[in-house]
Amino acid sequence: MTAVARAIDRVFADPNMALDALWFTGGAGAGQAVRVIRRAPDAEVAFGQARILTDAARFDLRVADLARPAEGDRIVIGSEAYLVLGEPRRDRLGLVWTVETEPQ
Repeated sequence: MTAVARAIDRVFADPNMALDALWFTGGAGAGQAVRVIRRAPDAEVAFGQARILTDAARFDLRVADLARPAEGDRIVIGSEAYLVLGEPRRDRLGLVWTVETEPQ
């Protein structure tokens, strides 16, 4: 394990940084426990000539926790559920997935 991988493990273990979640492959079935980091940047969306700012919900999760996230998967954190949109992206080192979601 590299120093970077150990550092990422520490970040995801930190209760101030990451959250416990359940991951549902295909949106159903038995949930798998994972740790996620919620990122909620404002997203700028073009609508004709107008630009609209909307809340985006993105989550990072470790590749070690989930080998293949996919569009249509579902994340549940407490009472909040999110549907994964589009193709998840892996970071340059192949250690962290970033998924774009919408609230359900």
